[in-house]
Amino acid sequence: MKDQRIFITGGASGLGRALALRFARAGWRVCIGDIQDARGAEVVAELEALGSQALYLPCDVRREEDLRAVAERLEADWGGVDVVVNNAGVAQVGAIDEVPLDDWEWIVDINLLGVVRGCKVFTPVFKRQGRGHFVNVASMAGLLDVPMMSSYNATKAAVVSLSETLQNELHRHGIAVSVICPAFFKTNLGDSMRVTHPKFQAILGKLFDRSKITADHVAEEIFTAVKKRSFLVLPHAESRKIWRMKRFLPREIYAPLLRRSTRRMR
Repeated sequence: MKDQRIFITGGASGLGRALALRFARAGWRVCIGDIQDARGAEVVAELEALGSQALYLPCDVRREEDLRAVAERLEADWGGVDVVVNNAGVAQVGAIDEVPLDDWEWIVDINLLGVVRGCKVFTPVFKRQGRGHFVNVASMAGLLDVPMMSSYNATKAAVVSLSETLQNELHRHGIAVSVICPAFFKTNLGDSMRVTHPKFQAILGKLFDRSKITADHVAEEIFTAVKKRSFLVLPHAESRKIWRMKRFLPREIYAPLLRRSTRRMR
């Protein structure tokens, strides 16, 4: 896997940064895209200190032209790209009758359409190469139905469905797809999170802080998934149990269990 090329959206902090460092340690050339220029420069310095050929490019996943500029730059400078990680994302928490439609449009534009744009722009690159690998970062929220997170859940569920579709659609072109569904872990997602009530911020803050899983753990799982070309990655053991309950238990048994376990979010 040495000397391969990876592009990571939202690569200037959180999971994106952890991924950049993990692949750099394995000898990959790493390009990160983000809207945080200062943080991006800091991460590039970290990557170069590891001996990686590194690049930061300003990239807002809400703008298709930004992603096209990245694709063109990587083809021109590196002859293409082997892995594209659609990682950039935001969070929104609140009851269905309290969340403004502006917040729905904001989260859909980034969490769902940001991934759609990344896949749309880089698929022709992968097709020309005859190979490539999309890693789409979703969430356990896309597999479970935690209350008070309808907009976030819906966007992440859509990313899972998109990834399943693309795995079938792109297989004949030599293009692999992975979808990553972590639960709560220590990251900076809360920095941009929109909430309709202060109590939600406090509750989620505790869940993030209490997690024993770190961004480095999730990055390691993704690194392994890229090596093995695995499709579905569920890094949290406890969440895997809940997901299996949802898959195999009747809805009338599973749903009350989930409601009881998340009652404090109301």
